[in-house]
Amino acid sequence: MAFGDGMAKGVALWGRATAPQPMGWWWAAGGAREIEIGRRRALTYDNNGMPIQANGRVQKIADPFDYGAGFVNPVMAADPGLIYDIIASDYLKFFNCMGGLGSGDNCTTAKGSLTDLNLPSIAIPNLRTFQAMTRTVTNVGQVNAVYKAFFQAPAGVEMAVEPPVLVFNKNRRVQSFRVTFKATRKVQGDYRFGSLAWHDGGSHWVRIPIAVRIVIEEIYSKIS
Repeated sequence: MAFGDGMAKGVALWGRATAPQPMGWWWAAGGAREIEIGRRRALTYDNNGMPIQANGRVQKIADPFDYGAGFVNPVMAADPGLIYDIIASDYLKFFNCMGGLGSGDNCTTAKGSLTDLNLPSIAIPNLRTFQAMTRTVTNVGQVNAVYKAFFQAPAGVEMAVEPPVLVFNKNRRVQSFRVTFKATRKVQGDYRFGSLAWHDGGSHWVRIPIAVRIVIEEIYSKIS
């Protein structure tokens, strides 16, 4: 197990012990979801306010492939506001029905885009013209809350979020949204990065990383 995995599990245990109601149900629901919470309130800057550096032969500013959603902040993880909920069976359906590892008999969900698995990140390795995907968030904070979308589109990509505002109440705790990407540059290149954050006007910034690579021809898609 990687060091980061152990750290995330430690955050999960601490959160289970300290989280107030009504969050207790969520912390006890499953390890996978608990680990993810730390990354929703993660940092991409060091203690001096500088961008995190990647360790390697050539020093560079780290990108989402280096740090994921960022450095885990246990205090902020205890009150995430929104979560991208996912359970083990979601992964099983993904591999059986979308990954082509199962037969029709054990496929319990309709085939869909590989990008629609409800992960707290978005990656598109071969954007040619247009692509859309869906994500679902669950409100585990204040019952009545309004979150607005703020995003930074990857360079060379036009991005939109629909709806741009999510309104939660006691009857609407889970909501889905659609993210679309349109290539604006016909230039084969490496990955470009962006982000999407949901903000409630207070202390909650629920951010996920985005990585997109524009592809002109399939023959070049393996070249970075």
